[in-house]
Amino acid sequence: MELHLFDQQVYTSRRQQLKQNFGSDGLILLMGNEDSSMNYKDNTYLFRQDSTFLYYFGLDVPALAAIIDTETGEEVIFGNELTIDDIVWTGTLPTVSEMASMVGVDRTRPYADIAHYVHKALTYGRKVHILPPYRPENKIKLATWFNVSLDDLADHVSLKLIKSVIGQRVIKSPLEIAEMEKAVNISIDMELAVIKATRPGIKEFELVAKAHEVAIANNARLGYPAIITTHGQTLHTHFYGNTLQEGRMVLSDIGAENDMHYGGDLTRTFPVGSKFSARQAELYEVVLTSMDHAISLLKPGIQYKDIHLAACTKLAEGLKAAGLMKGDPAEAVEAGAHTMFFQCGLGHMLGMDTHDMEDLGEPYVGYTDTLKKETSIFGLKSLRLGRELESGFVLTVEPGIYIIPELIDRWQAEKKFTDFINYEKLNTYRDFGGIRIEDNFLITDDGYNLLGKYLPKSLKEIEALKGA
Repeated sequence: MELHLFDQQVYTSRRQQLKQNFGSDGLILLMGNEDSSMNYKDNTYLFRQDSTFLYYFGLDVPALAAIIDTETGEEVIFGNELTIDDIVWTGTLPTVSEMASMVGVDRTRPYADIAHYVHKALTYGRKVHILPPYRPENKIKLATWFNVSLDDLADHVSLKLIKSVIGQRVIKSPLEIAEMEKAVNISIDMELAVIKATRPGIKEFELVAKAHEVAIANNARLGYPAIITTHGQTLHTHFYGNTLQEGRMVLSDIGAENDMHYGGDLTRTFPVGSKFSARQAELYEVVLTSMDHAISLLKPGIQYKDIHLAACTKLAEGLKAAGLMKGDPAEAVEAGAHTMFFQCGLGHMLGMDTHDMEDLGEPYVGYTDTLKKETSIFGLKSLRLGRELESGFVLTVEPGIYIIPELIDRWQAEKKFTDFINYEKLNTYRDFGGIRIEDNFLITDDGYNLLGKYLPKSLKEIEALKGA
């Protein structure tokens, strides 16, 4: 088994920075993940290590955890050595102490000893800081060690640790950016394979297979279940059984996760046949204009929420020109009428997780103490990133237009936004589907850089790919 790691100093420096930022305040307990069974004990899902554990300890193997004592500086990795029965099935692996030394940790203990460390700390009135657990098995372990119910475990999650980890992980280092470039480039090759394979008469799952083929050929995996659909109005559909038909479009939202677990997240929308229809081309240009405007605004110091609203105004302007909206576009966005067509947010953070650090809480990752997340306004409540941008952020820009018949019916019956939405014409688009275009960007000191090589996105470029 080969472990994919940065140099040892990367991990020791990250942990040292965490301790410095956090201060002397008890123990930090970071949980790794373990194998999770699919349908019986020994048939497990593809293993995925916890991203924060990877960030600080790098070890991409199951059933590890670690403690950092912020007062003494002690660092301990907990794990069990393989038995001979394990080795029969897995082959020889490095010992826990050998793996720990690779990432600059010189103390290891059996996994069961975590309970003793936690109990001792709590007995002496010391704090034990944990992040929000998302795996059921980790929730059960932590509740047992803290001697609390599963429902009460949330009261022991450390907001201080959450903010400390986010504050460190949100700024991507040059090493991380290089890994993300690799992942984005694999994602681009996936998209190109899908676009070129698309033709009338095949099934969506045949395109999904193309994405997986490219990922696996590059020693990568998909960072999230592929969204490859002819029903692009359904934002996160994972059904792949539709047959592609001439005159329809395909929306392909896919991203590779490379062997260091950094990811890309790209979307292209393209015709099943060789060319977009006039209607499709018109609305595609509306989305592309909105995207280009949003990209032009990327720089440190601007709130991403403001870029989102600027992109929404561009969408409303284009939709008005197409006859689907009316009235003043800025007033339409202020009222929320544009969310008939754009129900989600413009983008999100990207890193080791497609929605980077979402397990730590969207209100803390994408927002700040002074900019709170909207939780009740349709459209804005789905904006995962609103905070002021900083150099070192990596994020997505992904505007779209989604024609959802059920939403048309509900709002028309309620006579909602009749001053801004042309329902008569909109009803002739009920079978249109959806369009999304998405790229990934690094915020720099004076603006932004596009991550990865160029992936065609203009109408002519997309149609040229279909003709290749």
